[in-house]
Amino acid sequence: MELTAAVVVRRLSDHASAVEHAKITRRVGPGERVIGVRMGTLFEIAKEHAALPPAEVERLLAEPTYEARMAGCCILDFQARKQLGDPDLCERYLSHHDRITTWDMVDRAAPRVVGAAVAGGPYDVLHRLAGAEDPLRRRTAITAPLWFVRAGSDADVEEGFAIAARLTGDAEPVVHNAVGIFLAHAGERSGARLDEFLTQHAHAMPRPALRLATRKRR
Repeated sequence: MELTAAVVVRRLSDHASAVEHAKITRRVGPGERVIGVRMGTLFEIAKEHAALPPAEVERLLAEPTYEARMAGCCILDFQARKQLGDPDLCERYLSHHDRITTWDMVDRAAPRVVGAAVAGGPYDVLHRLAGAEDPLRRRTAITAPLWFVRAGSDADVEEGFAIAARLTGDAEPVVHNAVGIFLAHAGERSGARLDEFLTQHAHAMPRPALRLATRKRR
């Protein structure tokens, strides 16, 4: 099998559907170029091309269509599963962040690609992302620490709470919803720490974020 970005794009185009095109266009919003590929099919194609060379992954992330770039994020995630903590994968994600244009691209790759790479510190990159103007970079800052909850140390998880505190009052739904999701999972690991966090910050949290943060405690 030829492992190139062009082949991945061609495979995606072979599965284009008018029904999926309309569905995805409604979900991702105006301005996003869409092929129209069912997500399950996209994941299968990305998995088949998980050994895509670095330069070809970068070409895929530079493609104009949503599905091609989403496939690039999926491939980064598949590669990180075999190379956990690889700083090159993390840098590839971060250096192409301007091509990550939807929340699901962030959610697909950030935990394993970024979170696993910064586990154990230093955590400077997360704080830089948390201070970025781009809401999706801020989403990466709080989504990457989901890896800490799953496989990190207590110090890693505490850093995740620190990022959540920075973003507690973020007005962007794409950010504050991700804060709520992180807190819900972190609360499963340490309910007492979540209670302490909410005592300090719940008053400043948008209601949707607070509902997400506490949904596992009901």
